[in-house]
Amino acid sequence: MPHHDLSSSGDSGTRVAAAPDPVRVALIRDDDGALAAAHALAALVAPDASARDRERRLPWEELERFSESGLGAITVPREFGGPEVSFATLAEVFVILCAADPAFGQIPQNHFGVLGVLREIGSEAQKRRLYGEVLAGRRLGNTGPERRSATAATILQGSTRLTTTPQGLRLSGQRFYSTGALFAHRLPTRAVDDEGRSVQVWVPRDAPGVRVIDDWNAFGQRTTASGSVVFDDVPVEPEDVLPIWRLADRAGLFGPTSQLIQAAIDQGIAQAALADALTFVRERARPWIDSGLERARDDPYLIADVGRLHIDLHAAHAVLREAGEKLDAITSAGVDEASSAAASVAVAEAKILTTRIALAASEKLFELAGSAATRAAHNLDRHWRNARTHTLHDPVRWKLHLLGNYHLNDALPARHSWN
Repeated sequence: MPHHDLSSSGDSGTRVAAAPDPVRVALIRDDDGALAAAHALAALVAPDASARDRERRLPWEELERFSESGLGAITVPREFGGPEVSFATLAEVFVILCAADPAFGQIPQNHFGVLGVLREIGSEAQKRRLYGEVLAGRRLGNTGPERRSATAATILQGSTRLTTTPQGLRLSGQRFYSTGALFAHRLPTRAVDDEGRSVQVWVPRDAPGVRVIDDWNAFGQRTTASGSVVFDDVPVEPEDVLPIWRLADRAGLFGPTSQLIQAAIDQGIAQAALADALTFVRERARPWIDSGLERARDDPYLIADVGRLHIDLHAAHAVLREAGEKLDAITSAGVDEASSAAASVAVAEAKILTTRIALAASEKLFELAGSAATRAAHNLDRHWRNARTHTLHDPVRWKLHLLGNYHLNDALPARHSWN
């Protein structure tokens, strides 16, 4: 798979996201508008989803349509000009998009994650300026975790540094699994400042010293471009720094929000896998020789399996919606330590069920459809590849531990983006 180094230097053959034309960016006003926009965008991206996966064709034009749709601003608070849709609607938007193309749908995941951080710890001036950029269609990327260095005791000890120099603030470090960074206009990244505190730096994509390296080569979620980002003595404006260290001592919803979106992505994968399985069985599958049937769709065992999958799919979707509604209720009542923990528990339950149905539906597809479904021309394996790749982000075994420890020992979940 090709590796492309898209540096900020503007070298020939590279591509950096152009700023959207604000005139073309829609302003979504409410939850119904967000769902309608999601359905319209899904209809646009779905037809070529398989081809993009097969050819690893990155969705540049589709992301331009995402910006123009106004979906990137649906969580912007009303006081700053956004529609501030419900968490339940946010989750459903991701289900809709990821049922159409889960790689495309995952790209803006961290866009909303960092907007949640901005909402909790950003200053009034930072919110007004950065929300304004998002309302104008600009996209936020993700600079993922660091590899563990040989000198670090745990993976939590990062080496990305924000340093005060005579020339001003400078950022240096290297990040991996940076979903969305390639297509973004800003790259919020975690770093350690001179006082040893964690900060989040909202780096402009075109800042000198920024390199985005397209070295993502996983077998699933192929077009998320979740590669590497290098910061080499990047100049940073003080107003682009958020004190993320404050989140450790403050009850909030930035972690549950991130996990809600993760679960929604898996739900979308499951829905797409089951839909393709049903289509293949109806149109192409042959009945088993001993069944005495003319059509595979009349096989009673196959019918029962489809019924079982639909029950599990519906259950996962229902718990996902309940998790979103739980976050909405907590937001209305006010977040405290207990309700923040309850939010993490709710999304953990959803994540367990959506993980299981995404894997089950994408694997069962082949058992239902038969050996013909394995032909490369159909590319139906993309559903399992996507499910298996994405569900590895946060292991279900730790979700089960979180739930058991909470209910048995009254242990509150740790506060971070994976809870």
